[in-house]
Amino acid sequence: QVQLVESGGGLVQAGGSLRLSCAASGRTFSRYHMGWFRQAPGKVREFVAAIRGSGAISYYADSVKGRFTISRDNAKNTVYLQMNSLKFEDTAVYYCAAGQSWPIAATGMDYWGKGTLVTVSS
Repeated sequence: QVQLVESGGGLVQAGGSLRLSCAASGRTFSRYHMGWFRQAPGKVREFVAAIRGSGAISYYADSVKGRFTISRDNAKNTVYLQMNSLKFEDTAVYYCAAGQSWPIAATGMDYWGKGTLVTVSS
């Protein structure tokens, strides 16, 4: 069983930066590939970024490529999402998720956090 708790969300002006964190419980964190997803009001949940259990490979949605960076610290059981050059359309609840399938997909994730709200003012 893995429990995930996101933090770091908040209100930021367009062009600004935020770093989200997702702390995981359990001793098997490195076995899980991690992903960030987001859901804006009235929209379906969408993929943002993913990173393999080892941290060696990551990939991004086109909408955030070049602006967001996913990373992880397996010693701290934590995955991060550094978000730069934020846009109004990045406003959403951001969720981290853990799964053992690669590449990741929302339907294949085993565990989800409760989310953290990011609001970007224009």
